[in-house]
Amino acid sequence: MQTLVFFLVAEEGEISGCYAFWAWLRLGKSILWIFPGILALIIFAVALTKVDASNAGRVYAAYGGIYIFSSVVWLWLTEGVKPDHWDLLGVTISLMGTAVILFGSHRL
Repeated sequence: MQTLVFFLVAEEGEISGCYAFWAWLRLGKSILWIFPGILALIIFAVALTKVDASNAGRVYAAYGGIYIFSSVVWLWLTEGVKPDHWDLLGVTISLMGTAVILFGSHRL
């Protein structure tokens, strides 16, 4: 459960931080948008280090599914674009991958 909380904090930080740069560079917003963006990206990075795992790469890989899911939710709620069946299929596949990575035995 704690892992999920850290992943959700991380995705909020990453998506909002990256969007701040998108707003500045693509939407013509003030350069001041980068300051909360940088703070959000710091929160993202710190949250991922709090996930209890011995390998950073495995954390990043598992987080990918959460990020994809959250990005599609962002697309819908923030940008007003309803996800289509391809978006939902992609989210489903990525979350299945997240589950395999998180709950696999990882024995060598």
